[in-house]
Amino acid sequence: MDILASVARYEDDLRAEMGREVLQEGLDEKRRKMAGKDPFPFLRATYWRWAETVLDVAPDLAHAPAVLAVGDIHLENFGTWRDADGRLVWGVNDYDEAAAMPYALDLLRLATSGLLAGGERGAAAIARDILAGYAAGLEAPGAAVLDRERRPLREAVMVPEEHRADFWKGMRQKREAFEARPKRQRPTIWPRYESALRAAMPPGAEPSRLWYRSAGLGSLGRPRWVAEAEWAGDWVIREAKGVIPSAWGRAHGGGHAIRCMEVATGRFRAPDPWYRVANGIAARRLSPNNRKIEADKLFAPGAKGLLGRDVLLGAPMLQAMGAEVAAIHLGSEGVRDAIRRHMKAQRSGWLGRLATAAAAMVEEEHRQFRRAR
Repeated sequence: MDILASVARYEDDLRAEMGREVLQEGLDEKRRKMAGKDPFPFLRATYWRWAETVLDVAPDLAHAPAVLAVGDIHLENFGTWRDADGRLVWGVNDYDEAAAMPYALDLLRLATSGLLAGGERGAAAIARDILAGYAAGLEAPGAAVLDRERRPLREAVMVPEEHRADFWKGMRQKREAFEARPKRQRPTIWPRYESALRAAMPPGAEPSRLWYRSAGLGSLGRPRWVAEAEWAGDWVIREAKGVIPSAWGRAHGGGHAIRCMEVATGRFRAPDPWYRVANGIAARRLSPNNRKIEADKLFAPGAKGLLGRDVLLGAPMLQAMGAEVAAIHLGSEGVRDAIRRHMKAQRSGWLGRLATAAAAMVEEEHRQFRRAR
């Protein structure tokens, strides 16, 4: 199946899962972003295609030990939140494609995303840093709590005071843009999303404003709604978006369950207490410190300016990402020794070579899709 046929089937599958809730304007936006010049957004937008094709370039990984994995892992699938004790935590914060699969596929997709994101580092260096972090995480798994330690990571991801207003300004602009649309052109908010947003609010908070939010790439086309309420003297924001079973299950079997919460609350994580998934809807808190970290949201030490993708591709960040993936994988009982044995049996440079091949595959499909557009 070529990429165009795969896109059409993905959209058909989404409609089969979500029916009238699917937003055509989101699917149109997704296609536009897939057809951009940069192959990295194409990778981010097409996890289902990765699930269909990755074993074509890495067939031996099909026999690697299976774990409950992230699936749709990439450089910009990390963020921050406050845990139940109020501590600032960094890590993977999107689990929509979580499924049981060979552990090494998370490492391969993360390394592939590093190659596609650009920068001056090559496959060997990117793979080496991810594997070093992963090996360290297997030995000492744990959440990346930033309040006392990990100062460089904290400085890069924590929103400085002079930038906090940008978050609220961005939320207001998106709300106002939605409210400016003629009512007949606004997406429909289905009752179950409004109910999920109300349930996610602090006790006593009543949402006064609700709007459709276009965000991300992989989930474009699914409903994503935001509610704002005044509570205890200030505003609070919650988001609810539709989730469906992982594309990995559709491509390879393995059940129809939505397993987001299992990853989010794994035994070596400090989970976000406001993140909940029920009845096919994921609800979460949005705030300056509850957000996804993308290349244009990394800060220079001292909070004087923004950093770019080179920081995401630096050794400290890649090692931290590798360690976080290990902590998630070890949420699956009894897999540590099997993973160690498998890693030890691989030839030197294996991850870099496979990432190079996978990146080439994605780039070729990106070219095909752009030509067809």
